[in-house]
Amino acid sequence: MTPTLTDVAKRANVALSTASRAFSEPQRLGPETLHKVVEAAQQLGYEPTPPRPAWTAPSDIATVAVIVPDIANPVFGTFVKAAQARGWHRRQTIVLADTDFDPDHEREVITQLSGRSAGLVVCSPRLDAEDVLALCGDTPVVLVHRETTAADCVLADATDGLRQTIEYLSALGHRHIAYVQGSQHSWSNGHRVDLVRALAEEAGLELEVLGRQSETVAGGTAAAAGVIASGASAVIAHNDLVALGVIAGARQLGVRVPDDLSVVGIDDMPLAETAQPSLTSIVVPMHRAGSLSLDLLAQSIAGERREPRTLRLPTQLVVRGSTGPVTGRTGGAGHTGSVRTEHA
Repeated sequence: MTPTLTDVAKRANVALSTASRAFSEPQRLGPETLHKVVEAAQQLGYEPTPPRPAWTAPSDIATVAVIVPDIANPVFGTFVKAAQARGWHRRQTIVLADTDFDPDHEREVITQLSGRSAGLVVCSPRLDAEDVLALCGDTPVVLVHRETTAADCVLADATDGLRQTIEYLSALGHRHIAYVQGSQHSWSNGHRVDLVRALAEEAGLELEVLGRQSETVAGGTAAAAGVIASGASAVIAHNDLVALGVIAGARQLGVRVPDDLSVVGIDDMPLAETAQPSLTSIVVPMHRAGSLSLDLLAQSIAGERREPRTLRLPTQLVVRGSTGPVTGRTGGAGHTGSVRTEHA
């Protein structure tokens, strides 16, 4: 396996940002520290990326890096598309990086791009906010789905959408619900779990918070048996991909959706409407998040603001075919007035 800058930092027992400076700005390090990093790199066979020629420096002003954990996920694809459109409007070049949900890969990407871009947008980082900011140094950064008071943030506030979901499921007669978690590194996961717990308790519902899964269809399929074993009549999944996996896994186990189990996803990606059954989901405004993150970054790059801003975007439940009354479609439960209903 090719050694990485992270490997060098570990071998030299220094921070990743320090290891990066050893090759990009060696004059900023003391002789002893510089020697440790260079020696570690030689021992590992690490070859640093050559610095770009000086004549390319002016283009940095118009280059912005957008970092996402999984470009194959339609949700992040929506975010990137909106960011690119806003960047095009501002005559900026958008450099895209996919970290594959790997914190170590994310460290390396941020370190490499922070010194070569006018600013960074880091969407749903797997690293803590403090780690991201330390790696960025003086480079302006906007965090999406990671909260801190030290940088601009764009957050999807799941409060409204989850409140509507709990009210809706309660109105349909569900008294025992489950929640399938996502990654432990995800800010969104912790945010949503805390909200679901508080809202379920407030509504007098029994809640089963199940173990963490990969944020994929496969993760949801693996979680299906646990959902069914919990005895819950309804489940909320960390995202739509996990929800679709739960539906597939339940079908394999002979459980019908929504007759035997109601399923709610989060994100409302395009596949939600065309799935069978169509997926009830909470809309997360990722398109708007993509545009706003570029706006915030442009203001920061231009020095128009000193104090960081946090923008919280509301969420909304969309009801489709994957949810129904506990007794089936013929039950008498109705919809609450706070949700939007779509028919498949």
